[in-house]
Amino acid sequence: MYGWDHGWMFGNGGGWMIFGWFWMALIGLVPILLLFALVKYLFGNRETSAHSKAEKRQTALDILDEAYARGDLTREAYLQKRDDLNKK
Repeated sequence: MYGWDHGWMFGNGGGWMIFGWFWMALIGLVPILLLFALVKYLFGNRETSAHSKAEKRQTALDILDEAYARGDLTREAYLQKRDDLNKK
């Protein structure tokens, strides 16, 4: 009546009805994804992840021991550095 009829795009209430499928999918997927994340968090395998983190994290003394085992350090250099690390 007052111009072009955009009823197919905006709907009768003036909202963006063309994006209705998007909002419907979003509202449907968000709770499902949140539920999946909650289940994974509660029942996830924590032992493996904790073990892998501990395995990756080495102390300076561990690195020094490995270098000595490879033969990169002499006995005197190893003992000196070990004593320096143990003083802290």
